[in-house]
Amino acid sequence: MKIKTKLNLGVGLLFLLIILLGIVGVKYIHELKEDTKNILVANHNTLEYSKNMLIALDEKKLIDFEKNLQKQEKNITEVGEYQATRRLRQYFNQYKAQKPNQEEYIRKEIFQIMEMNMQAIEKKGKFAQNTANTATFWVVGTATLCFLIAFTLLINLPSHIANPIQELSESIKQIASKNYSQRVYFGNHDEFGDLATSFNTMAQKLEEYNHSNVATLMMEKKRIEALINTMHDPVIGLDENYCILFINQEASKIIGIPEKDILGKSAQEVAIYNDLIRSLLQSFTQKKEEKNIKIYLDGKENYFEKDILDITIIPTGEKIEKIVGYVLILRNVTTYKELDIAKTNFIATVSHEFKTPISSMKMSLQLLENEKIGYLNEEQKNLLHSIDEDTQRLLKITAELLHITQVESGNIQLNIAQANLSEIIAYAIDATKIQAEQKNITLEVDMPTSIPSPLVDSEKTAWVLTNLISNAIRYSYENTKVYLKTTIEKEYLKITVQDTGQGIAHQYKEKIFERYFRVPNTKKEGTGLGLAISKEFIEAQGGYIEVVSELGEGSSFMVYLKYN
Repeated sequence: MKIKTKLNLGVGLLFLLIILLGIVGVKYIHELKEDTKNILVANHNTLEYSKNMLIALDEKKLIDFEKNLQKQEKNITEVGEYQATRRLRQYFNQYKAQKPNQEEYIRKEIFQIMEMNMQAIEKKGKFAQNTANTATFWVVGTATLCFLIAFTLLINLPSHIANPIQELSESIKQIASKNYSQRVYFGNHDEFGDLATSFNTMAQKLEEYNHSNVATLMMEKKRIEALINTMHDPVIGLDENYCILFINQEASKIIGIPEKDILGKSAQEVAIYNDLIRSLLQSFTQKKEEKNIKIYLDGKENYFEKDILDITIIPTGEKIEKIVGYVLILRNVTTYKELDIAKTNFIATVSHEFKTPISSMKMSLQLLENEKIGYLNEEQKNLLHSIDEDTQRLLKITAELLHITQVESGNIQLNIAQANLSEIIAYAIDATKIQAEQKNITLEVDMPTSIPSPLVDSEKTAWVLTNLISNAIRYSYENTKVYLKTTIEKEYLKITVQDTGQGIAHQYKEKIFERYFRVPNTKKEGTGLGLAISKEFIEAQGGYIEVVSELGEGSSFMVYLKYN
C-alpha cells in the first residue's frame, strides 16, 4: 500500500471518528432536551393551573378559576387526566349554580389531576435519567473507541514513516563516508520500497566506480610522491590530527629518520624523541611566529625559512571551509642568511669606522666656532653651519645604521627598568626644539599630572619619541602645531604624536615600518630606517606602534608602552 494511501486512510478514519462522536453527542443531547422540555412544559403547566384554581376557589374568584380551568382543558397529556378534568368542569358548573357540597368534589378532582401530573413528572424524570445514562454510555464508548483507534494510528503511523527515513539517512551517511557497500532493504511495496531500490542501484554504481578508479588513484599517488621527492626543499604533509601523511627525501634527511619509519605516525609521538619535529610541531600547537629555524646539517649551520600551508576544503553540502591537513615546507636560505650576516657585519664595521672621524670633525667644528681660535666672517660662519648640519646628518645616519645592525642581528641590548615618562618626553621635545623653531611649529603636550612609570629602556624609548616628533615636524606645514598626548589604556601607556602634514596614502600604511622604505614622491630627506628601528625597539620592550592617517589630514603615530 502506498504511503499516500495510508496517510489518507489514517487521516480519513480520524475524520470519520470525529464526525461519529459528534453525531452521537448531538443525538443524545437532543433527546435529553426533548425529555426535559416535556417535563417542564406540559406537566409543569398543569401543576401551575391546579395551584391557581385552588387559590381562586379559596378566594371565591370564579373568573380566575374559569380561566385556569380552560387552560387545563387545553393541556391534557396524561391517561385519565381527560376524565378528571371533565368531572372538574361538571362540579364547577354545579358550584356556580349554587349547589351545596360541590367545593369538596372540586378540590378532590384538582388534587387527583395534580397527583397524575406529579407521577408523570417522576416517570419522565426517570426516563430522562435513563436517556442520560444511555447517552453517557454511548458517548464514552464512542470516545474510547476513537481514542484507541487514534492512539494506534499515533503509535504506528509515524514510526512506519520515520523509521525508513532514519534508516535511509544513516545509509546516506555511510555512503558519504565512502562505505559504498551499504545497502537498504524495505519489505514494503510503497514509495520507500521504490526509494530503497533506487538507493541500492546508486550505491552499487558508486562502488563499481570506486573500484574502477583505485588503479588510477594509485598511479596519481605515485606521481605526486615522485614530484614531492624531486623537490630540493624539505616537505612534510600532515592531516588535521597531525598524523604524517607524506615526507620527501630531503625532509627525511634533515629529520634523521627513514621515510618508512615515520609515515603514518603521529607527529606528536615522533616529537617525543626528535627535537626538530618537536620544534616544528610547536608552530601548530603554540602558534609560534618565527619563520626561520637553524639546523645543524653536514657539520655546519643551515638556515631554513618555514612555511605552513593550511589545506582546506568545503565538504559537499556544507558552506564552511574545513581544515583537512597541513603542508610544511622548509626552504634552505643559508646562502642568503650568510650574505645578510656579512652585510650586517660590514655595516656595523663601517658605521663604527665612520663614527670616530665624524666625531673628530664635530669637535673640530666646535673649536673653529670658538672665538679664542680666531674670529670668523659671516660667510665663514655660514660655511661652518652647513658643515655642522652635514656632520649632524652623518652622525644620525651612523647611529641608525648601528641600531639597524642590532635589530638585524637580533642582539638588541635593552636596559628595562621603571622610567620617568615625563623626563623621556621632555628630552625628546628638547632634542627637537630647534627643528620646530626653524619652521615656527608649536609642540603642544597634553599629559596627566599623575601617570604610572613605564617598564622601558629609557634611552631607546627617548630615541623613538625623538624620531617620531622629528618626523612630525619634518612633514608638517610651517606655522602649525604638533600634538603629543599621553593617556592610559588598560595595561599600556599610550603616547600619540600627531602632525598636520599631508598624511599617508592607504596603500603605504603597512609598508612605512619596513626597512629602507620611503613613501614615493617624498622630497624630505631620510634613510627609511627610523620607523623600522622604532618598531623593533618598542616591540622588544613588549609594546607596539600603530599609525592612523588619511591623505590630506595628517598622521597620528601611537606608541603603546607597558607599565607596572
